[in-house]
Amino acid sequence: MEQELRNLIKIWISAFISISYCYYISSRISKGFLRLISLFPIFIIFLLFPLFLSSVHSCVISAFFLSWLANFKLLLFAFDQGPLSPLPSNLSRFFCFACFPIKTNQKPSSNQIYNKPNKSKWVLASKIMIFSFILNLYSNNYHNTLPRLAFLAIFTIHVYLETELILVSVGVVLSTLLGCEIEPVFNEPYLSTSLQDFWSRRWNRMVPSILRQTVHIPVQLLTSRLIGLDWAFYAGVLATFLVSGLMHELIYFYFLRKSPTWEVTCFFVLHGVVTSAEIAAKKMWWLLPPHPAVSRLAVAAFVTTTVGWLFYPQVLRNGVDKRLISECLFVIDGVKFQVARLLM
Repeated sequence: MEQELRNLIKIWISAFISISYCYYISSRISKGFLRLISLFPIFIIFLLFPLFLSSVHSCVISAFFLSWLANFKLLLFAFDQGPLSPLPSNLSRFFCFACFPIKTNQKPSSNQIYNKPNKSKWVLASKIMIFSFILNLYSNNYHNTLPRLAFLAIFTIHVYLETELILVSVGVVLSTLLGCEIEPVFNEPYLSTSLQDFWSRRWNRMVPSILRQTVHIPVQLLTSRLIGLDWAFYAGVLATFLVSGLMHELIYFYFLRKSPTWEVTCFFVLHGVVTSAEIAAKKMWWLLPPHPAVSRLAVAAFVTTTVGWLFYPQVLRNGVDKRLISECLFVIDGVKFQVARLLM
């Protein structure tokens, strides 16, 4: 773990140096092809960084922040678009907005900021309690006695809660450092009333925001002359889900170091097809929308079923779930040890 920590520190120092190059040099080059060429070495470097890491947490987080988000944001920056344009006022802001899933909250509301009212604070506290309960199950090895479906359900909740808590923590820290209001990444995805609602407005909202600009809109514009505006919209939706699937395959490769099986890509393509069909169905005026309770149950059932069918098999086959749990328990033991030392 000490070597892993050293590698992680080296990678993020290198990332800061790379982003400094983008801020001070690439930004001075006129937007378009020339700036894109100047950024090309950074794209390659950010794609290689996760290969120097071995733990699931450090590998996935660095891959998501650098190989995916930062590269896509820099791609937009090459053409003076996206969250990095106009150029942030200083290097620290440019680095944070390039490498982390954050953006300033332009229209703050009571349910979309980290300085939340009591209701949202209670929701966050409840999530922390549930996550603590799951970790307690792991530490006492209760999860090993559970049926497969029960363990898969608990592990799914674990992954969601840990992901959200990590990103919430990042948002809180960066909002404090930058002195601005940060828009939250998650918006209670378990309340989704449709797949469109789930993917575009509730689950990891920074990703669809970036993919909309880098994939959906360009594909829609390119195909509109060939197949018309209506069909071009669906082509953009399918292309967005396909790219998301390929990026997830890349992240899987980083922590598995095995050839892709394309199950994850199939998961996202399937969701793209069903989401497109759902959007088309909404345009049929004679179809009455289902009750929100029914639609929420249907979305939850479809997402959890397809996650178990296509998203998790590689994780379970290769023991990644065990590695993830072991890393969580290792951190907990380390915290307990440090607390015990302070109390002695």
